[in-house]
Amino acid sequence: METKSRTLELTVLSAEDLRINNRNLKKNAFVVVSIDPFNYRMTKTDAQGGGYPIWNEKFVMGLPARERFIILEVKCRTSSGDRRVGSAKVPVSEFIGGYVPGDCLQFLSFRLWDATGQRNGMINFSVRVKGPEREYLPAVPPATATVGMRKFQIDGTANFGGVVTGIPVWSVTR
Repeated sequence: METKSRTLELTVLSAEDLRINNRNLKKNAFVVVSIDPFNYRMTKTDAQGGGYPIWNEKFVMGLPARERFIILEVKCRTSSGDRRVGSAKVPVSEFIGGYVPGDCLQFLSFRLWDATGQRNGMINFSVRVKGPEREYLPAVPPATATVGMRKFQIDGTANFGGVVTGIPVWSVTR
């Protein structure tokens, strides 16, 4: 079975209300965007934005079909090393699948969470997915139903088992 890979265009725009130890961040914030441990990109540090940094940096990355999340991690560069400010785990389903039109630019904002699980600002970014034609999947996969040993085809395939979905119809007679 061939796995289709897509191209992800992600632009890290800005962040809001960043804090370390309940104090406003002063400077040197940057973002690490990772799809997996070997597929990541970093923005430049924002030396002037403080708790409201602006990056506006675009990354083009491969997005394997099996990936379910993208991690956006905001860090602060200090004299003692890089310090984690907050991160957001973004489900790929936010911008792929369902009824999202192909090659559509979407603007998203996600809550950042610090290492202790506390809210720590927001991150703003845009996403566009390019690649193989998308399959528009229904909420419930097509299936067939069986009654006894009889088989009913619902989606044109012949197999036993599965889930049947339908729309109830009521009739009012007088």
